[in-house]
Amino acid sequence: MKIHEYQAREIFRQHGLPVPQDRVAETAEQAAAAARELAGPVVVKAQVHVGGRGKAGGVKLAQTPDDARQAADAILGMEIKGLTVGIIVDRASQRPVMMVSAAGGVDIEEVARETPEKIHKVAIDPRYGLLNHQAMELGFSLYDDIRQVRQAANIFRRLYSAFVAIDASLAEINPLVALPDGTLQAIDAKVNIDDAALFRHPELAELRDPSADEPAETEAREKGLSYVKLDGSIGCIVNGAGLAMATMDLIKYYGAEPANFLDIGGSSNPEKVVDAMRI
Repeated sequence: MKIHEYQAREIFRQHGLPVPQDRVAETAEQAAAAARELAGPVVVKAQVHVGGRGKAGGVKLAQTPDDARQAADAILGMEIKGLTVGIIVDRASQRPVMMVSAAGGVDIEEVARETPEKIHKVAIDPRYGLLNHQAMELGFSLYDDIRQVRQAANIFRRLYSAFVAIDASLAEINPLVALPDGTLQAIDAKVNIDDAALFRHPELAELRDPSADEPAETEAREKGLSYVKLDGSIGCIVNGAGLAMATMDLIKYYGAEPANFLDIGGSSNPEKVVDAMRI
């Protein structure tokens, strides 16, 4: 489950990460009022479940409340498409991996592809968490000032704490910036939460924005089905997750592509089967 940046930032705040003040606005007038309340230059940002907001014009600097109103008016209704300090689950090592890069930003995927040596990684043993020397090592890969290295290490440990506490599959700060006085702040926040763990976090499940999900996936979830849309051409309806995975493996083995994962569960309820076939 993806959540919006302002929601992710609140989770970071609860876990002690340094984040800027923010307000949520649904209209241009609310954006102007928020800018007055924050009393200073602000950044107006589209809250969408995709990357590339800046390139698409969804991130605008506003010096005054009037500027904020105009920026919000331009952003609201905009269509934005596209799909770093961060933690992600690495399937190869079967561990959370923390990655940091001084070359982060909007083109981090290109950095990973063309200059992977600029991205520094640490695989985290979940039995012990992110150890102090690992956090310091990552800090030294970004900063020369020992005070900033220690700040960064503290932020990394808190980020990992948040990642574990909410059963995240991704927790990202992009960018982590140095303010004029040298202090570090997490300006942006991105969090994806493991759907299979949401039963442990009902307060987080309420943050889901259904409009951002694939409609078929939303319908399947409401019907008690486990469904993931894929790009292939062979539809799969299977009772049992293990058998569903084996079916997809067989399709791939013979050179084709599955159109979906769909597990109706062990139930033989006819209504669920009919719903599954329609989806």
